[in-house]
Amino acid sequence: MIKPAFLQMLAAGLALSSAVSAQTPSPPAQKTRSVMVHSKVNYLAFLPKSYAAKGAPVPLIIFLHGSGERGSDLNKVKAWGPPAIAGKDPAFPFMVVSPQAPDGEWWHASQLKGLIDEVLAKYNVDRNRVYLTGMSMGGYGAWDLAINYPSYFAAIAPVCGGGNTLRIGQLKDVPTWVFHGKKDQSVPEQESARMVAALRASGGDVTYTMLADGGHADAWVHAYGDAGLFDWFLQHRKH
Repeated sequence: MIKPAFLQMLAAGLALSSAVSAQTPSPPAQKTRSVMVHSKVNYLAFLPKSYAAKGAPVPLIIFLHGSGERGSDLNKVKAWGPPAIAGKDPAFPFMVVSPQAPDGEWWHASQLKGLIDEVLAKYNVDRNRVYLTGMSMGGYGAWDLAINYPSYFAAIAPVCGGGNTLRIGQLKDVPTWVFHGKKDQSVPEQESARMVAALRASGGDVTYTMLADGGHADAWVHAYGDAGLFDWFLQHRKH
């Protein structure tokens, strides 16, 4: 049984063709695994107290942060959302993986796919219960990642993001819950509204929570707070 804790995973590599090496503290030596991705990525991983390498597989949340949490200090990633909650609640039932984008960088779907593949290979995760969420820049990243690799996810929850509607039909079979504040001054609410409209038009299973008096941060405070998102995630699994 692994005790609940945030484990800092360090990935190192070169652009375009590089190996990521995720390191998990395990005295007296560290075990490493590698996967090919397009650039280096740093990430945090939280393991719930129910986790056991040979026990029942645990559900997984991939969380993508906003632009304010970019950089090389992984502590910044704990500011909001699932990593903040998991860090305070060892009974949180999900494994949470929270990558960090470098300063000035954006989320790249192919890089994130490599990270997910690494996690699925290394940890005892239920592949039918992999969930995706992100806020602001991470909301855009979540839309993009899910559209490019929809088969990975049992459900997704983009928060105050947006994206390209041309291929949104890829998500018609992925339950989706979208959050945005009507008074958002950073990302216009219309960014989420047009994604929702396009997904509905393609026959998608989508719920939209638009906070009439909400600003930018209000959307993720609600999504990761009183909305019941994590219970909703657990209601969905791939078939």
